[in-house]
Amino acid sequence: MSSTVETYTVATDGLTLSRIVWNRFKRSMPGLVERIFDATPSLARSGPYLPVGTVVQIPIDTPREQQEVAVVSLWD
Repeated sequence: MSSTVETYTVATDGLTLSRIVWNRFKRSMPGLVERIFDATPSLARSGPYLPVGTVVQIPIDTPREQQEVAVVSLWD
């Protein structure tokens, strides 16, 4: 699966990396915070709250093509 990278710059005090991910996707994204830390290890030195002006690179996976699924009816 290929991915693109989205850049986010912290503009307010008190933001955490998990909050940035939640604000972007509006749902839980298991493993994404860890992938961001793997891609940018310097973020871990910032502490729990990211300073204003911090640039965060968010990897976003491109969706795979949908396969056709056979529909099963129980009342035919």
